[in-house]
Amino acid sequence: MTAKLDPDASVDEGQPLIQHLIELRSRLLKSVAAIFLIFISLFYFANKIYDYVAAPLVELLPEGNMIATNITSTFLTPFKLTLFVSVFVAMPYVLWQIWNFIAPALYQREKRLAMPLFISSVILFYAGVAFAYYVIFPLIFLFFTTTAPSSVTVMPDIASHLTLVIKLFFAFGLAFEIPVATVMLIAAGVISPQKLANKRPYVIVGCFVIGMLLTPPDIISQALLAIPMWILFETGIFFGRLVVRNQKATESEEQAS
Repeated sequence: MTAKLDPDASVDEGQPLIQHLIELRSRLLKSVAAIFLIFISLFYFANKIYDYVAAPLVELLPEGNMIATNITSTFLTPFKLTLFVSVFVAMPYVLWQIWNFIAPALYQREKRLAMPLFISSVILFYAGVAFAYYVIFPLIFLFFTTTAPSSVTVMPDIASHLTLVIKLFFAFGLAFEIPVATVMLIAAGVISPQKLANKRPYVIVGCFVIGMLLTPPDIISQALLAIPMWILFETGIFFGRLVVRNQKATESEEQAS
Protein backbone atom coordinates (compact mmCIF):
# COMPACT_ATOMS: atom_id res chain seq x y z
CA MET A 1 0.00 0.00 0.00
CA THR A 2 1.50 3.32 -1.05
CA ALA A 3 1.51 6.38 1.13
CA LYS A 4 -0.87 9.21 0.30
CA LEU A 5 0.67 12.10 -1.63
CA ASP A 6 -2.01 14.64 -0.76
CA PRO A 7 -0.54 17.27 1.60
CA ASP A 8 -3.86 17.25 3.41
CA ALA A 9 -3.68 13.51 4.00
CA SER A 10 -3.47 11.85 7.37
CA VAL A 11 -0.39 9.80 8.17
CA ASP A 12 -0.91 6.16 7.23
CA GLU A 13 2.07 3.88 6.99
CA GLY A 14 -0.03 1.14 5.42
CA GLN A 15 -0.58 -2.34 6.76
CA PRO A 16 -0.69 -5.76 5.18
CA LEU A 17 -4.16 -7.10 4.47
CA ILE A 18 -3.91 -9.66 7.26
CA GLN A 19 -3.33 -6.90 9.83
CA HIS A 20 -6.39 -5.01 8.60
CA LEU A 21 -8.44 -8.19 8.92
CA ILE A 22 -7.13 -8.76 12.44
CA GLU A 23 -8.03 -5.20 13.39
CA LEU A 24 -11.50 -5.60 11.86
CA ARG A 25 -12.04 -8.82 13.82
CA SER A 26 -10.91 -7.10 17.00
CA ARG A 27 -13.35 -4.23 16.55
CA LEU A 28 -16.20 -6.60 15.68
CA LEU A 29 -15.48 -8.64 18.80
CA LYS A 30 -15.48 -5.48 20.91
CA SER A 31 -18.83 -4.49 19.43
CA VAL A 32 -20.36 -7.91 20.08
CA ALA A 33 -18.95 -7.90 23.61
CA ALA A 34 -20.52 -4.49 24.29
CA ILE A 35 -23.92 -5.70 23.03
CA PHE A 36 -23.62 -8.88 25.11
CA LEU A 37 -22.73 -6.99 28.30
CA ILE A 38 -25.64 -4.61 27.84
CA PHE A 39 -27.95 -7.54 27.11
CA ILE A 40 -26.88 -9.34 30.29
CA SER A 41 -27.45 -6.14 32.28
CA LEU A 42 -30.94 -5.62 30.83
CA PHE A 43 -32.21 -9.19 30.66
CA TYR A 44 -33.47 -9.15 34.26
CA PHE A 45 -35.72 -6.23 33.26
CA ALA A 46 -36.92 -7.86 30.00
CA ASN A 47 -40.58 -7.97 31.02
CA LYS A 48 -40.54 -4.37 32.26
CA ILE A 49 -38.91 -3.24 29.00
CA TYR A 50 -41.66 -4.97 27.05
CA ASP A 51 -44.32 -3.41 29.26
CA TYR A 52 -42.83 0.02 28.59
CA VAL A 53 -42.73 -0.49 24.81
CA ALA A 54 -46.26 -1.94 24.80
CA ALA A 55 -47.70 0.85 26.98
CA PRO A 56 -49.04 3.02 24.08
CA LEU A 57 -51.16 0.06 22.93
CA VAL A 58 -52.09 -1.48 26.28
CA GLU A 59 -53.51 1.82 27.54
CA LEU A 60 -56.04 1.75 24.68
CA LEU A 61 -57.16 -1.87 25.01
CA PRO A 62 -60.61 -2.47 26.53
CA GLU A 63 -59.29 -5.27 28.73
CA GLY A 64 -55.92 -3.64 29.30
CA ASN A 65 -54.04 -6.80 28.32
CA MET A 66 -52.50 -8.51 25.31
CA ILE A 67 -52.39 -12.25 24.68
CA ALA A 68 -49.76 -14.85 23.83
CA THR A 69 -50.99 -17.38 21.27
CA ASN A 70 -47.71 -19.31 21.41
CA ILE A 71 -46.54 -20.82 24.69
CA THR A 72 -42.93 -19.74 24.03
CA SER A 73 -43.88 -16.13 23.25
CA THR A 74 -44.03 -15.20 26.93
CA PHE A 75 -40.26 -15.75 27.10
CA LEU A 76 -39.00 -15.26 23.56
CA THR A 77 -40.78 -11.98 22.83
CA PRO A 78 -39.30 -10.01 25.78
CA PHE A 79 -35.99 -11.78 25.02
CA LYS A 80 -35.99 -10.53 21.40
CA LEU A 81 -36.98 -7.04 22.46
CA THR A 82 -34.19 -6.89 25.05
CA LEU A 83 -31.67 -7.99 22.41
CA PHE A 84 -32.96 -5.27 20.08
CA VAL A 85 -32.68 -2.68 22.86
CA SER A 86 -29.13 -3.87 23.61
CA VAL A 87 -28.11 -3.29 19.98
CA PHE A 88 -29.93 0.03 20.05
CA VAL A 89 -28.09 1.20 23.19
CA ALA A 90 -24.71 -0.08 21.98
CA MET A 91 -25.05 1.44 18.51
CA PRO A 92 -22.94 4.58 19.22
CA TYR A 93 -20.09 2.36 20.45
CA VAL A 94 -20.45 0.01 17.46
CA LEU A 95 -20.41 2.94 15.03
CA TRP A 96 -17.41 4.38 16.88
CA GLN A 97 -15.52 1.11 16.32
CA ILE A 98 -16.40 1.27 12.61
CA TRP A 99 -15.26 4.88 12.48
CA ASN A 100 -11.91 4.05 14.10
CA PHE A 101 -11.39 1.30 11.54
CA ILE A 102 -11.99 3.46 8.46
CA ALA A 103 -10.67 6.79 9.77
CA PRO A 104 -6.95 6.11 9.02
CA ALA A 105 -7.84 5.80 5.32
CA LEU A 106 -9.47 9.23 5.17
CA TYR A 107 -7.90 12.57 4.38
CA GLN A 108 -8.09 15.29 7.01
CA ARG A 109 -10.71 17.26 5.06
CA GLU A 110 -12.78 14.07 4.73
CA LYS A 111 -12.52 13.51 8.48
CA ARG A 112 -13.76 17.04 9.15
CA LEU A 113 -16.96 16.22 7.25
CA ALA A 114 -17.27 12.57 8.32
CA MET A 115 -17.29 13.23 12.07
CA PRO A 116 -20.29 15.61 12.03
CA LEU A 117 -22.11 13.18 9.73
CA PHE A 118 -21.32 10.31 12.11
CA ILE A 119 -22.65 12.18 15.14
CA SER A 120 -25.68 13.44 13.21
CA SER A 121 -26.57 9.95 11.97
CA VAL A 122 -26.64 8.56 15.52
CA ILE A 123 -28.71 11.45 16.86
CA LEU A 124 -31.15 11.36 13.94
CA PHE A 125 -31.68 7.60 14.23
CA TYR A 126 -32.53 7.94 17.92
CA ALA A 127 -34.77 10.91 17.10
CA GLY A 128 -36.62 8.80 14.54
CA VAL A 129 -37.21 6.01 17.05
CA ALA A 130 -38.39 8.50 19.69
CA PHE A 131 -40.72 10.12 17.14
CA ALA A 132 -42.20 6.70 16.34
CA TYR A 133 -42.78 5.83 20.01
CA TYR A 134 -44.11 9.13 21.32
CA VAL A 135 -45.98 10.42 18.24
CA ILE A 136 -46.76 7.59 15.83
CA PHE A 137 -47.63 4.74 18.20
CA PRO A 138 -50.41 6.54 20.11
CA LEU A 139 -52.02 7.67 16.85
CA ILE A 140 -51.95 4.42 14.91
CA PHE A 141 -52.91 2.28 17.90
CA LEU A 142 -55.80 4.62 18.64
CA PHE A 143 -56.91 4.27 15.02
CA PHE A 144 -56.78 0.47 15.00
CA THR A 145 -58.37 -0.05 18.40
CA THR A 146 -61.29 2.28 17.67
CA THR A 147 -62.09 0.91 14.21
CA ALA A 148 -62.72 -2.67 15.36
CA PRO A 149 -66.27 -3.99 14.90
CA SER A 150 -68.40 -4.03 18.04
CA SER A 151 -68.43 -7.82 17.96
CA VAL A 152 -64.62 -7.99 18.16
CA THR A 153 -62.60 -7.64 21.35
CA VAL A 154 -59.19 -6.15 20.57
CA MET A 155 -56.54 -8.33 22.25
CA PRO A 156 -53.34 -8.27 20.13
CA ASP A 157 -50.72 -11.00 20.30
CA ILE A 158 -47.47 -9.90 21.94
CA ALA A 159 -45.29 -11.42 19.19
CA SER A 160 -47.14 -9.70 16.34
CA HIS A 161 -47.05 -6.44 18.31
CA LEU A 162 -43.27 -6.68 18.70
CA THR A 163 -42.85 -7.34 14.96
CA LEU A 164 -44.83 -4.21 14.14
CA VAL A 165 -42.99 -2.11 16.73
CA ILE A 166 -39.51 -3.07 15.51
CA LYS A 167 -40.55 -2.53 11.90
CA LEU A 168 -41.75 0.99 12.71
CA PHE A 169 -38.67 1.75 14.82
CA PHE A 170 -36.37 0.89 11.92
CA ALA A 171 -38.60 2.61 9.36
CA PHE A 172 -38.59 5.93 11.21
CA GLY A 173 -34.98 5.57 12.38
CA LEU A 174 -33.77 5.09 8.80
CA ALA A 175 -36.13 7.74 7.43
CA PHE A 176 -34.54 10.29 9.74
CA GLU A 177 -31.16 9.52 8.12
CA ILE A 178 -32.25 11.26 4.91
CA PRO A 179 -30.33 14.51 5.65
CA VAL A 180 -27.11 12.54 6.21
CA ALA A 181 -27.55 10.59 2.96
CA THR A 182 -28.38 13.78 1.07
CA VAL A 183 -25.33 15.65 2.36
CA MET A 184 -23.08 12.68 1.57
CA LEU A 185 -24.31 12.54 -2.03
CA ILE A 186 -23.80 16.26 -2.46
CA ALA A 187 -20.38 16.29 -0.79
CA ALA A 188 -19.22 13.39 -2.97
CA GLY A 189 -20.24 15.29 -6.09
CA VAL A 190 -22.78 12.66 -7.14
CA ILE A 191 -25.49 15.30 -7.50
CA SER A 192 -25.79 19.03 -6.92
CA PRO A 193 -28.21 20.68 -4.48
CA GLN A 194 -30.00 22.38 -7.38
CA LYS A 195 -30.60 19.11 -9.23
CA LEU A 196 -31.95 17.57 -6.04
CA ALA A 197 -34.25 20.55 -5.55
CA ASN A 198 -35.50 20.15 -9.13
CA LYS A 199 -36.47 16.55 -8.34
CA ARG A 200 -38.62 17.65 -5.38
CA PRO A 201 -41.97 16.52 -6.93
CA TYR A 202 -40.62 13.00 -7.48
CA VAL A 203 -39.18 12.92 -3.97
CA ILE A 204 -42.52 13.89 -2.43
CA VAL A 205 -44.28 11.10 -4.32
CA GLY A 206 -41.51 8.70 -3.32
CA CYS A 207 -41.89 9.66 0.34
CA PHE A 208 -45.58 8.76 0.28
CA VAL A 209 -44.87 5.50 -1.55
CA ILE A 210 -42.27 4.57 1.09
CA GLY A 211 -44.70 5.58 3.81
CA MET A 212 -47.30 3.29 2.26
CA LEU A 213 -44.87 0.35 2.16
CA LEU A 214 -43.30 0.74 5.61
CA THR A 215 -46.29 1.65 7.75
CA PRO A 216 -49.65 0.03 8.53
CA PRO A 217 -52.33 0.56 5.86
CA ASP A 218 -53.84 3.76 7.18
CA ILE A 219 -53.39 7.25 5.77
CA ILE A 220 -52.47 8.77 9.14
CA SER A 221 -49.32 6.73 9.78
CA GLN A 222 -48.36 6.95 6.08
CA ALA A 223 -48.56 10.75 6.17
CA LEU A 224 -46.74 10.91 9.50
CA LEU A 225 -43.79 9.12 7.92
CA ALA A 226 -43.92 10.79 4.48
CA ILE A 227 -44.13 14.41 5.68
CA PRO A 228 -41.11 14.20 8.05
CA MET A 229 -39.15 12.47 5.26
CA TRP A 230 -39.90 15.39 2.95
CA ILE A 231 -38.90 17.93 5.61
CA LEU A 232 -35.69 16.01 6.28
CA PHE A 233 -34.97 15.94 2.54
CA GLU A 234 -35.26 19.74 2.43
CA THR A 235 -32.98 19.93 5.49
CA GLY A 236 -30.40 17.80 3.67
CA ILE A 237 -30.49 20.14 0.65
CA PHE A 238 -29.99 23.16 2.92
CA PHE A 239 -26.92 21.69 4.64
CA GLY A 240 -25.67 20.30 1.31
CA ARG A 241 -25.57 23.84 -0.08
CA LEU A 242 -23.51 24.89 2.94
CA VAL A 243 -21.10 22.01 2.30
CA VAL A 244 -20.70 22.98 -1.38
CA ARG A 245 -20.12 26.60 -0.40
CA ASN A 246 -17.49 25.54 2.12
CA GLN A 247 -15.77 23.26 -0.42
CA LYS A 248 -15.56 26.09 -2.94
CA ALA A 249 -14.13 28.43 -0.32
CA THR A 250 -11.51 25.82 0.66
CA GLU A 251 -10.54 25.23 -2.98
CA SER A 252 -10.19 28.98 -3.55
CA GLU A 253 -7.91 29.28 -0.51
CA GLU A 254 -5.76 26.36 -1.69
CA GLN A 255 -5.44 27.88 -5.18
CA ALA A 256 -4.55 31.27 -3.72
CA SER A 257 -1.84 29.74 -1.56
